[in-house]
Amino acid sequence: MSKDEITGICKENIFSSFFKSHAKSLRNYLYYKFGNEDQAEDITQEAFIKLWQNCADVPLEKAKSYLYTIANNASLNVIAHQKVVLNYAKSSPNKESTNESPEFLLEEEQFKSKLLQVIEKLNEKQRVAFLMHRIDGKKYAEIAKELEISVKAVEKRIHLALIELRKEFENFK
Repeated sequence: MSKDEITGICKENIFSSFFKSHAKSLRNYLYYKFGNEDQAEDITQEAFIKLWQNCADVPLEKAKSYLYTIANNASLNVIAHQKVVLNYAKSSPNKESTNESPEFLLEEEQFKSKLLQVIEKLNEKQRVAFLMHRIDGKKYAEIAKELEISVKAVEKRIHLALIELRKEFENFK
């Protein structure tokens, strides 16, 4: 491995180009996988910062893999922290008062609960493929390339996600 290959990502113009070509897809991947837009933005930025800080140790051809690994691990750490916060919030309820009617609040709670249940029932692979197609507007071939799976696998994941969503919301009123 030549010195240029190792220091390639450390060059500002190469790093800038790498950022422009991968930042949006990384942010979308994190958003689809974990469902929090602000968290996805923050972790995307943190992952690129960490890549820049360790650029001398990361060859250009492994930079994308490194970036996604860092981002995925950071997201899992945030989720673990959120679980601790939620457990604390459950143990000490502090309800805020609102001007909404009790019926509206009840319907809102029921819908949120149902939505969370349906999302939890979708497996991660189905959820990621479905959101990449429906929200990001990516074609099956693009999704297959990014997730490193076949186009048929993408079709099946999206199909199964749609079946599950239809089944769950069919009887919900």
